[in-house]
Amino acid sequence: MARVRLSVAERREELLNAAVEQIEARGVAAVRIADVASALGVSNALVLYHFSSKEQLVSEAFAHAADADLAHLRKLLGRRTTAVRRLRAAVRWYAPTGQAKGWRLWIEGWAAALREPALRDVARDLDQQWKAALTEVIAEGAAAGEFACADPASAAWRLTALLDGLAVQMTSYAGQLSRAAMLEWADDALARELSLDRAALAATAR
Repeated sequence: MARVRLSVAERREELLNAAVEQIEARGVAAVRIADVASALGVSNALVLYHFSSKEQLVSEAFAHAADADLAHLRKLLGRRTTAVRRLRAAVRWYAPTGQAKGWRLWIEGWAAALREPALRDVARDLDQQWKAALTEVIAEGAAAGEFACADPASAAWRLTALLDGLAVQMTSYAGQLSRAAMLEWADDALARELSLDRAALAATAR
């Protein structure tokens, strides 16, 4: 059966999605142009027509995944509800028990970024945008009197650092802690940063 002819933009998105899946399955070091081509039933030449090298394909695949996660984060934080509700939804989604990111993909990316400047730029930009988005909503909630937080930027740093660390532990050593325990820790961290007790956080976030 003949393949449907795709536009350039559609073909690039198809290739990027396939690259993300292959990186998650094989790792950055092991993935090849041929793996991405084989997954879609296309030629290596077609992949190289759109991406001149494996390095370009991998860095753009990570940027593609980052854009999708950032779009969802902005959707969560842009809801017309309290800052606490938005923050709790975002933290629970970002946590290693939620649906944010393929954590295996991002841990691969962090490791590869030590040697690949293009990946380092993508990872740093994603990290900065996450922290900035959280900082903005924490500052908004504090200004509205929902909670107290003297330094929203530092609070955002601490929250994301904790969740990133938990993600590494949970991905590398799966099964040692339950989903319920992870969500409880995420709530504990958020409550501390907002100067709320756990009961107040749960009540406010309903």
